[in-house]
Amino acid sequence: MMDKKLHLKYFWILAAVCLVSLFLFLGKSDFHTKGEPREAVVAFAMLDMDNWTLPITNGTDMAYKPPMFHWMIAAISTVTGAVTEYTSRMPSAIALAVMVLAGYLFYSRRRGSGVAFLASLIALTNFEVHRAGMNCRVDMLLAAMMVLALFQLYKWGEKGLKGVPLLGILCLSGAFLTKGPVGLVLPCAVVAVFMWIRGMNFFRIFFSFLWVVLAACIIPAFWYYAAWKQGGEQFLALVLEENVLRFLGKMTYSSHENPWPYNVMTVITGFVPYTILLVMSLFTLRYTRIAAKPAQWWNRFRTWIREMDDTRLFSFLSIAIMFVFYCIPKSKRSVYLLPIYPFIAYFIAEYVIWLVKYRPRSVKWFNATLCVLALVLTSIFAAVRCGLVPHTILEGKHADENLAFLNALETIPLGLELLIILLPAAVAAWYFWSRNKGDEKFRKLRLTYTGVAVTVAIFFALDGVYQPAVLNVKSNKPQAARIAEAVPEGTIYSYIANPVKGNRLHHFTLNFYLGNRIVPFIDFAPEDGYVLIGKKQYGIFMEDYGGKYELEPVPGIEFKSNDTKDITNLYKFNLKQL
Repeated sequence: MMDKKLHLKYFWILAAVCLVSLFLFLGKSDFHTKGEPREAVVAFAMLDMDNWTLPITNGTDMAYKPPMFHWMIAAISTVTGAVTEYTSRMPSAIALAVMVLAGYLFYSRRRGSGVAFLASLIALTNFEVHRAGMNCRVDMLLAAMMVLALFQLYKWGEKGLKGVPLLGILCLSGAFLTKGPVGLVLPCAVVAVFMWIRGMNFFRIFFSFLWVVLAACIIPAFWYYAAWKQGGEQFLALVLEENVLRFLGKMTYSSHENPWPYNVMTVITGFVPYTILLVMSLFTLRYTRIAAKPAQWWNRFRTWIREMDDTRLFSFLSIAIMFVFYCIPKSKRSVYLLPIYPFIAYFIAEYVIWLVKYRPRSVKWFNATLCVLALVLTSIFAAVRCGLVPHTILEGKHADENLAFLNALETIPLGLELLIILLPAAVAAWYFWSRNKGDEKFRKLRLTYTGVAVTVAIFFALDGVYQPAVLNVKSNKPQAARIAEAVPEGTIYSYIANPVKGNRLHHFTLNFYLGNRIVPFIDFAPEDGYVLIGKKQYGIFMEDYGGKYELEPVPGIEFKSNDTKDITNLYKFNLKQL
């Protein structure tokens, strides 16, 4: 019997951890990479152009992904009054929180509240998932939609595929509208294979899932048709490129091409800090000699699969099928594997509970290591703040940028920020002070959850103080404000020579902060105006256009672009008088 009071207690604690760790500091860091503003400006264009189907950004570009993520940003921003860093990241944070809470509800009813609570905390606090939940990118929303669809389709399978899995269909539609058909196909494939292994008739599975797939395509079909009517052949070519040629490795441009071991390494690093515990535990396990032949190993594996309970088998298949699928395309990124993280977190939670009971030494090592890291982090900041880190140690190519980072840390205001900075050290100090206190039950709880608590505290300090101070130094937001003063309205051109077909580089960060006013110089024939040109591009521009245009640099606007990584100037230009 489930203890309902304990179940609700865990749920609300988990909801509070989600709220505190995800939503307090979403807007503290300015956009400083091309990925986030490239997505945010699509939502801005939707509202600015009153076009929620296929708005144009950077003067020429359609969005590379379907609009679900951008719709959410635009809807939230309609309520708040503007598209900001906070509203742009909020869909990812909401998606992560919902995924974590849904995972808790799913596992608590099948494996118990204790393991479900720990699994949900691990799913929330590993590095890769936390980073994705704090970013303005489509990947966290896609992962949440896929995981929710998996849960709903599994529940449908528990009923013998009877009835209509309405929530599952809606989640599949949402995944389709977030990043294309992959979000629909994979969840159906996982649950279909699970039902087949459990002995259900193949044709019943096939036709049951066929109508689910068709039903899930209805809502996306309306958008795809409307987008095709607006974008025509260019839109169809983009859909083909992103959804078919990407998988086949035949894209017109290279996109995150990596060998399959890359996926293994990203999962290992993505689950930091918990991979540290897994490595430490290897030194406490007892090993026996491997004597079985390959055929015997295969038979043991089949027996293991056959005897595994349904929830574990479903979780295992969710990991295995999606991982193998994402190893096939040449294009590989760590965030593609986000949907497998909640299922890996479940197995890690079961393993941690086993370690606490039978191999507690490894968990003690892990907790002590994280606590020492928390104390070191606070000590380093104290040294920087007190001026004990000499600036002369910063040498080399990036010395100026590193000096700016150091100065930012030295000048962090110490109001509420001081409490946030001290939180990891406080949790670590509490652990070292209390680790031998309390009864056996309390000691086991402390041993189990200290690593999670320290991780949350470290993320809290990083998100709330350290990262904004450092990352805002890199952002072009101040330069965008200066450009806006020099050119308060109208189009601003950018010159980037030899753009890559299908994946053109733009000043995404500047374009967001300037209200989608930047367009490519190459695609227009302007007579006069203002143009952004990098130092590496200046010679090419003069070679191609020097005989036609006069350039005059705008004083005080020279900066390193977040997107082109080139020192960039703003020029006023006009046609030469004949």
